Amino acid sequence: MSDIHTKKLLILYILDILQKYTDEEHRLSQKEIQDILKKEYEMPVDRKAIKRNLLNLIEYGSSIEYREVSRKEIFRKKSVVSDEDSLDLEDKGIQEDDLLWTDFYLKQKFTNEELRLLIDSLLFSKHIPYSQAKKLITKLESLSNIYFKSRSQYIYPLPVDRTDNKQVFYNISILDEAIRKKQKVLFEYAEYHTDKKMHLKKREDGSVREYVVTPYQMAVQEGKYYLICNYDKYDDISNYRVDRIRNIQVLEEKGKPFETLKWSGHQPMNLNEYMKEHVYMYSSENAFVKFRIVKAMISDVIDLFGKGVNFSEETDTHVSVSVHVNERAAEQFAKNYAPDVVILQPKRLRDKLRDDLKKAWEAYED
Repeated sequence: MSDIHTKKLLILYILDILQKYTDEEHRLSQKEIQDILKKEYEMPVDRKAIKRNLLNLIEYGSSIEYREVSRKEIFRKKSVVSDEDSLDLEDKGIQEDDLLWTDFYLKQKFTNEELRLLIDSLLFSKHIPYSQAKKLITKLESLSNIYFKSRSQYIYPLPVDRTDNKQVFYNISILDEAIRKKQKVLFEYAEYHTDKKMHLKKREDGSVREYVVTPYQMAVQEGKYYLICNYDKYDDISNYRVDRIRNIQVLEEKGKPFETLKWSGHQPMNLNEYMKEHVYMYSSENAFVKFRIVKAMISDVIDLFGKGVNFSEETDTHVSVSVHVNERAAEQFAKNYAPDVVILQPKRLRDKLRDDLKKAWEAYED
């Protein structure tokens, strides 16, 4: 590579050094940048060239911070100044009170805490295969410096079950296209059998079952990625695990508008409201449900159903909760936390839960 071409890359090398080696707690002087260029990039350059390129980067808008030091301060603290500062003293025509630039660092696009949060979300996402999660984590690590990477090696995933569908990102891409174009998709759907492996769902005659749906949104719930859609044979809403979808393809046929479906209230889809009403991603009718709970569960209720719940009939130990929610989700919530949660209304749901719990009790009788 010619010297002229190499010099054109100098500004990129300097930016790469700042990205790799600096943050607010780890700064570099011009002399230190000069040393790294010579050692790692085999590019000996003078200090003036480094300063000129740093100025160009700052003028361009790169988030480079630095400290200004007066020559008087250098004279007072010679023992702590860098070699680059002494080089400035040799520049002709510079006055004693001129400002010198040092302690350069690049403000990273993400803080370490933000990157840790993103990495943790990948590690605990059951809808992403672990091998793909590791690749994404490597990409996230590259957005910071060597000091973050040295800490991230101590981040380990919990032993959670993860999807083995290597095409999950392809599924997301196809679904995103179909949602954007408002077209239907066709796919096959997998489920676990007793061999602990995924198998395509089949009809009674043994043929593989195909699903034709209108996709509306994709959302994450409890570490799993769901497709919110309409199954073509019916007029309601269904939820399917994106990681269990196989052999997906976009159809030419236009999808059903969400507001034409049962339970939509003739309104466009509001994902925030939908997720609050479908905490377990069940597909069934919504209803106003009233629970009686122990007061120690107030935080759990708000975490699960949001702050749109209404509290009433409060005593020292119990309180009633009213919420508009998916009926099967309400039923599951009451089963999970019985007897601390008791359904009061609607009566049909209360009666069903009572009968189910009675059957559960009978199943445990000798």
